Amino acid sequence: MALIIDLKPGEKILIGDAVITNDQQRTRLHISGDSPILREKDVMQEEDADTPSKGIYFLIQCMYLARAPRTYHDRYFELVKELQDAAPSITLFVMKINDHIIEGSYYKAMKEAKELMKHEEELLDNVRKQTRQPAHAE
Repeated sequence: MALIIDLKPGEKILIGDAVITNDQQRTRLHISGDSPILREKDVMQEEDADTPSKGIYFLIQCMYLARAPRTYHDRYFELVKELQDAAPSITLFVMKINDHIIEGSYYKAMKEAKELMKHEEELLDNVRKQTRQPAHAE
């Protein structure tokens, strides 16, 4: 079954090692095969991986695009351990991500990592709210 992707004018897509840039009009692509495919909006640059969960997403993205994904496993598992030690509430996210990685379903792992990034943002928002509230006088 072919994957159908609609591209906006100027939108980019990665297919395998190639970056394809759409011209000035909408385009519909029908893609068959096993090459990794990422829309521009799903690509994270390394310098944008500025939180632990974004680092996890970036490493999974590297696994998805790599010919030898296992080269990123050690770094990934080190980062996951550090984050789990700091925030045990991420354990369910990590279990789902790890299941996908073990199955070789890196794109699904990336989707789950996006949920982890949302969770991390919620945790950070809660911390920000708590630090802004005045202390109660006794």
